[in-house]
Amino acid sequence: VQLQASGGGLVQAGGSLRLSCAASGRPFSSYVMGWFRQAPGKERELVTYITGSGHSTYYAASVKGRFTISRDVAKSTVFLQMNSLEPEDTATYYCAAGERPTGYSGSYSYWGQGTQVTVSS
Repeated sequence: VQLQASGGGLVQAGGSLRLSCAASGRPFSSYVMGWFRQAPGKERELVTYITGSGHSTYYAASVKGRFTISRDVAKSTVFLQMNSLEPEDTATYYCAAGERPTGYSGSYSYWGQGTQVTVSS
């Protein structure tokens, strides 16, 4: 599976961005699709995931109510809509595909290249 993330950028606090992750290779619905982020000097952390069926999602407490994960199966693309952005959301965001719904990054076998999100105060 190859993953291509896009959509990052610079935005003011309170603004919005939408990230996209286009997948190619094995059937899209075979995987749990997750978004992780890593800020400078910090560990990579799970932001959200959506299961292969699309029936279940998970959000980190820090983004719940502000971020929404969705997908377009026909286009094999996962989206991360980020609203009410805060400076603390500044990080490199990575999409990932894995076999199990988990917050452990080691369980995700495939990773996109990362896209930078910078939120100014």
